[in-house]
Amino acid sequence: MIHPLFQKQAQVVRSMVTEIEAKVIEAKKASITLASVSTDIKNRALEEMANALDINRQAILSANIRDLEVAEKAQRKGELTQAMVDRLKVSDSKINGMIAGIRDVIKLEDPVGRTMSSLELDNGLELYQVSCPIGLIGVIFESRPDVVPQIMALCLKSGNSTIFKGGREALNSNRAIFDILVEAVEKVEGIPKGAFQLMETREEVMDILAMDTYIDLLIPRGSNAFVKFIQDNTKISVLGHADGICHVYVDEDADLAKAYTICFDSKVQYAAVCNAMETLLVHERIAEKFLPKMAQMLDSAAVELRCDKGSFAILEHIDFIKNLVRAVEEDWSTEYNDLILSIKLVSSIEEAIEHINTYGSHHTDAIVTENQKKKKKFANFVDSSSVMINASTRFADGFRYGKGAEVGISTNKIHARGPVGMEGLMIYKYVLIGNGDKVADYVGPEAKKFTHRELNKELSDVITEKETMQRQCS
Repeated sequence: MIHPLFQKQAQVVRSMVTEIEAKVIEAKKASITLASVSTDIKNRALEEMANALDINRQAILSANIRDLEVAEKAQRKGELTQAMVDRLKVSDSKINGMIAGIRDVIKLEDPVGRTMSSLELDNGLELYQVSCPIGLIGVIFESRPDVVPQIMALCLKSGNSTIFKGGREALNSNRAIFDILVEAVEKVEGIPKGAFQLMETREEVMDILAMDTYIDLLIPRGSNAFVKFIQDNTKISVLGHADGICHVYVDEDADLAKAYTICFDSKVQYAAVCNAMETLLVHERIAEKFLPKMAQMLDSAAVELRCDKGSFAILEHIDFIKNLVRAVEEDWSTEYNDLILSIKLVSSIEEAIEHINTYGSHHTDAIVTENQKKKKKFANFVDSSSVMINASTRFADGFRYGKGAEVGISTNKIHARGPVGMEGLMIYKYVLIGNGDKVADYVGPEAKKFTHRELNKELSDVITEKETMQRQCS
């Protein structure tokens, strides 16, 4: 016989799971309707989202202050990193960025229903490959409340329902932003209710990871350990990256003025992000000329320099450099997300490429050089989702890549790679249009032949809106 206390706990667990499943099932059903919502309606809903954020700034900022007070106490106790606290902060300028991102998504072409290819199998038998939404997306993230408007905008425009699960450190901020956006979206006629859901308890994460029957894709946003945990504990496909170990290689043929600018921006502009430089590789022939000034610039920005034997020997006698330590093997495979930089000298571009492909995370890596052959070699042989030539690693971002915003950065080699915008939320289906055709006619000694002729036709031109309505009514 079950003890009454345990029986009550079991009932609570069952009701919790049922409530979670109900939310997920509602979002899954809404995804079918959302997939066919017109571009005009989606853009109207996006504009309502942007307006709602602007009108409700104070509510968002007040909620964020409550989260920051708790987070800063946790940071002082060592329970949260400074990087997570930095990512949690919402300001007026960040709200401006959220609004701009949504309005940029409005300008993007609707990706749903595009004919990707058309093929005549035989006379009157035509095959169309057509883009369509993935379905129900699960977004699990830490700290950054701006993830909510970014991904909701992209998912709405691409016709995908979304389950959001944020970290407890951003509980008030996430709830405020989510409620504001959902109220704005659902007042637009034609947008299905329940397409966007927010989960808030820690227990819900494991429930979400187990719902492969309903959820089609997971997008984790957070620390290395966090993303790795998601990847290791679900059957659902995961789009993302566990590490952001990014490099800048300053070649012997570099324009040093460009190198100083690029390296400083890659490390200092915002250190607590996945596309910030973590290791600086310098060709040994220019090291003595380049490193002292570069080190001074970084040191003045409070960057701790972790140097290999060669770079340490160059810098150790320079009095004004205070934050100088020797690198250890672990540094080459560490994502700091902080004002810390490892430095290594290399004897060739080949050694730089080998180091990047060995220790890097295939995220974003840059070369500074004026040598055209080396530019090509670096681009061809560095196995990363973004390769920068004479530009900062910090450009690896969906907004900066013209995607309006991004759902995340992927180092995967299937489906989507690099900063992922709406294209990473799309898949395709095949639509075959015939006229009573049967496979039996194409089998046996008297078999008809397939023509397999490429067509320059759009499915939307073949099945008109009028014909579609007639088929639905018949």
